[in-house]
Amino acid sequence: MKLIALPQALSVYQVAALTELDLSQQPLFIGVTDEEISVVSATDKVPADTIEREDDWKAFKIEGILDFSLVGILAKIAQLLADADISIFAVSTYNTDYILVKTEKQAAASSILTANGYMVV
Repeated sequence: MKLIALPQALSVYQVAALTELDLSQQPLFIGVTDEEISVVSATDKVPADTIEREDDWKAFKIEGILDFSLVGILAKIAQLLADADISIFAVSTYNTDYILVKTEKQAAASSILTANGYMVV
């Protein structure tokens, strides 16, 4: 399986309203619940006014479109990284999954995934 390392620095943060976001930016992941609006986007696109913010994330994108019948893809990657004490923040889209790791853990995560049969580019 091929994983693509996204080049940009990412941030995970909360905003009070969707109007604070540039919805044309990419990548952009938004989760809206009755308790919060959580966002993942490029660090240089984070609005000035956030409720909470954590910078220094990098992402791996699972290449291709993952069929909903596939089981355990994200779980296997998460377990490999958890076994190496690497925390993840996962985001799923209709087509695929993204695995975020802290920037200082990206090289180690890449090595672990490569050693376990993943192609990281």
